[in-house]
Amino acid sequence: MAKEGGIGGAIWETVKTIFWALLIAGVFRTVFYQPFWIPSGSMKDTLLIGDFLFVNKMAYGYSYASCPTIRLARFGIEVDAKDICGFLDGDNTRFLGRQPTRGDVVVFRHPATGQDYIKRLVGMPGDTVQMKDSVLYINGEPVKLEDGGTFVETYERQGPEGRPPRCENGAVGPGADCLKSRQIETLPGGVSHDILNIGTYRNSDETGVFHVPEGQYFMMGDNRDNSLDSRFAPAAGGVGFVPFENLIGRADRIMFSSAGRSMLFFWTWRSDRFFKGIT
Repeated sequence: MAKEGGIGGAIWETVKTIFWALLIAGVFRTVFYQPFWIPSGSMKDTLLIGDFLFVNKMAYGYSYASCPTIRLARFGIEVDAKDICGFLDGDNTRFLGRQPTRGDVVVFRHPATGQDYIKRLVGMPGDTVQMKDSVLYINGEPVKLEDGGTFVETYERQGPEGRPPRCENGAVGPGADCLKSRQIETLPGGVSHDILNIGTYRNSDETGVFHVPEGQYFMMGDNRDNSLDSRFAPAAGGVGFVPFENLIGRADRIMFSSAGRSMLFFWTWRSDRFFKGIT
């Protein structure tokens, strides 16, 4: 009997340990930092496919979007943030809320699909935003642009999704250099960052004037010709304006980076990007 009791006690202790570990991890993920893996090239060259970072959830305070969304399609598990914290949704406010800063790299919930996205905040509430001849205009004034040289990457399938990059130098073969024009863009307020272009596209580089509503933000990818962002309505595959309550947090630093199809392929690790600050 003592032996059976000992086994039962050990099992119960293991269950309690797992429970508390999951609870602590859940609280940490909800309140402090959320891991985020870059799946696409929309933020090149600031963020590359395979960069791994932690999102600072304390930066803007908390809303329903701060709760985790758990999607494990293989096991039929889909728990949305609204299922956990839906009681906080609907008023576009935040607990301990702080306004983001123009130029922040922000992770947010897509207003229509609820998927997590990462883009740069370029338009604040009350701003007007427009693209003219590939140049960003904010409140009627063009942003400052400087030549940033040429961004070069290898034409190959990238990341878990296996998508090849788009190139300014046309169709190139596997293993060839894929080129993009790079400029240094300085936003009002002084934040400077790289942007990439591969040409002029009517829908992304020539737009009408967007009037950013109060309580919402205008997001764009740094890889300007490869980003479905606030320039496009959700019905067109974009994100439209992003409400304050949909912000999850600010991306401050890359912790780890891998250029391969799996993070286990250590020979594809980009050690020069480990612990790199995001600007």
